[in-house]
Amino acid sequence: MKRLIQTLMLITATTLAAPVVSAEQIVVYSARNEHLIKPVFDRYTQKTGVEIKYITDKEGPLLARLKAEGANTPADMLITVDAGNLWHAAQEGVLAPLESETLLANIPAHLRDPQKRWFGLSVRARTIVYSSERVNPGELSSYEDLADPKWRKRLCLRTSKKVYNQSLVAMMMERLGKEQAEEVVRGWVANLAVPPFSNDTKAMEAVLAGQCDVTIVNTYYFGRMQSKDPAIKLALYWPNQADSGVHVNVSGAGITRHAKHKQAAIDLLEWLSSTTAQEMFAGLNMEYPVNPEVETAPQVQAWGDFKGDDTNIAKAGELQTEAVMLMDRAGYR
Repeated sequence: MKRLIQTLMLITATTLAAPVVSAEQIVVYSARNEHLIKPVFDRYTQKTGVEIKYITDKEGPLLARLKAEGANTPADMLITVDAGNLWHAAQEGVLAPLESETLLANIPAHLRDPQKRWFGLSVRARTIVYSSERVNPGELSSYEDLADPKWRKRLCLRTSKKVYNQSLVAMMMERLGKEQAEEVVRGWVANLAVPPFSNDTKAMEAVLAGQCDVTIVNTYYFGRMQSKDPAIKLALYWPNQADSGVHVNVSGAGITRHAKHKQAAIDLLEWLSSTTAQEMFAGLNMEYPVNPEVETAPQVQAWGDFKGDDTNIAKAGELQTEAVMLMDRAGYR
């Protein structure tokens, strides 16, 4: 009996002396590139001891994987880019609605799902970039104005196959109505200097090369080129400041319907909306924090203030199919 008591005392002392290690881990499927999420996840693990395992891929394959895995999925969270993709994931039933006062407080209503299945985590503006050598910014005014004949053979665009442009057109449909939005897109097509490019960077390179004078891109693509060449002969213009504001979109996340570590995933999502995480999550990709209490990175601040469209971005998903059909009718490839 004496030996048994001594053994129990030794076990108890050893247990009390051992460091507390969380057995919890979270699995994230992310369409956001590894170099943009790993530093953020490492910070969270350092802070909480919670291990985060992640798989990165394009949004399409990740959604297909979640659907195929069903209740057997190991994923607790999906991170993806563009509200159109987030909306589609929610419609496919892979995201669960959740209640969180923290997320409601930190994330403006127009940057999250009205049904609380996904939440924006960083904001990007899809705006106008122009040649600072050949364009007077006084010539510019709105997305619609780029359909004016004065821009004939002066406009470059990225392909309509990219969700970023599908969301832009979807939000124009919501704002202008389908008929007027289609007239605008037809005007864009008529003004193209060259066929649409595969990405935003190539469209800006075409402006630099003199193939066209103006294009539409996500701000962080401009930021990357500016970082490589601070004297780059391109500039940002914030359109529609007299009415709707600049088209904005998000990178965001939701908790999977079959999450095995649901509360731990919610805790992570709430932290991602906090001041510390927002500075990293947005800053790593030269985006804008979704949390209005957080300051933008200095390079992003230097681009100036703008009024953004405050229509709920879920509309980008709701109208996505119609937007694709509209662009196809207008000859925008």
